[in-house]
Amino acid sequence: VTCRLLETMRVIDNEICYRAKEYLTIHKLFSTRADLHRTVYMHPKVKAIELMVVDALIKANDHLQIASYIDEPAQYWMLDDTIVKRIETSTDQELEESRNLIRRIRRRDIYQFCNEFAVPKEKLEHFKNVTAQDITCSQNSDAHLNEEDVIVTNVKIDLASGRNNPLERISFFQDYDSFEKFPIKDDRISHLLPACYQDMIVRVYTRKSELVEAVSEAFENFQMKTYGKKTQVHATPEKKKRLKY
Repeated sequence: VTCRLLETMRVIDNEICYRAKEYLTIHKLFSTRADLHRTVYMHPKVKAIELMVVDALIKANDHLQIASYIDEPAQYWMLDDTIVKRIETSTDQELEESRNLIRRIRRRDIYQFCNEFAVPKEKLEHFKNVTAQDITCSQNSDAHLNEEDVIVTNVKIDLASGRNNPLERISFFQDYDSFEKFPIKDDRISHLLPACYQDMIVRVYTRKSELVEAVSEAFENFQMKTYGKKTQVHATPEKKKRLKY
């Protein structure tokens, strides 16, 4: 697909333009990108591992001075994934917490994903990121959640132009004999194209498996308080709520 687009594009008035017949092909390119973010890059378990690696690096920073590499280009370029192995194989007492987190990842004992909801379309414009404090403030009276027990990720997935159709910013031409560029409205191509071009997904995790139930209930309470209804698709599975490590 990409090769064909590169072969058929043309520069008109200093702007890269595409043949009108390739409109749906270009839309598919943006759509595939969004699907990859949803199913791979931002997958809940992938994100859980990422959160654990971040925690491990933060805990190791005082001892390894990782953040100081930013100001030292000669050191920064050597900072890569080997830092994880360095922490894992170290015997330094100062790295014990970081080491334990990495070993948990190896055992697949990752932070527990509790649930998620998609922000209602009509609320997207004025949406404010949800925080761990928002969730802990919504916990039941018999729960004992602290902010450090909860992690909230606000995942924005779009077609690379926020809430707008990215193809509105692209010009097209009719065929190779024409040198006139023009925009194309999506309703002139198909009525099956999306009416909304952005998703905002709020996900909640807990660092402690035994708190899945309490965090899930607080998450549901937050939705009721904010939207007047539960916007998540389904409840957290009972099996996950009973996890104890």
